[in-house]
Amino acid sequence: MTGRSPDSTRVVGVRDRRYTIRFPFAADAELIEVDAGQQSVGVTSDISLGGCFICTSKPLPVNSRARLRLSRKGQILDALVVVRIVKPRVGMGIEFFDLEPPNDEVLAAWIDYLRHNR
Repeated sequence: MTGRSPDSTRVVGVRDRRYTIRFPFAADAELIEVDAGQQSVGVTSDISLGGCFICTSKPLPVNSRARLRLSRKGQILDALVVVRIVKPRVGMGIEFFDLEPPNDEVLAAWIDYLRHNR
């Protein structure tokens, strides 16, 4: 026995900070960084009320603020977001920063649909 408590080897990461359930979800994503104007495109792999993961080969830097446009089946969601995690050559996890009507209603409808159609 090593004398360690069960929690002593635990690594705190993004999964530990999530506060809403994520659902598998595919939508086209376009981002434009607010400060530098850098652009990134990709496809979401999951979504929640708090954010989503975007698969892209060219993620924006961590803590970047960006304008995000998600589009799926003719519906569009525009939001200000913050990049919270980057996985090189995989993508980035983003947090929704500012969602105003009707974008908050689009997100709520997507999540409601996903909750009831798992």
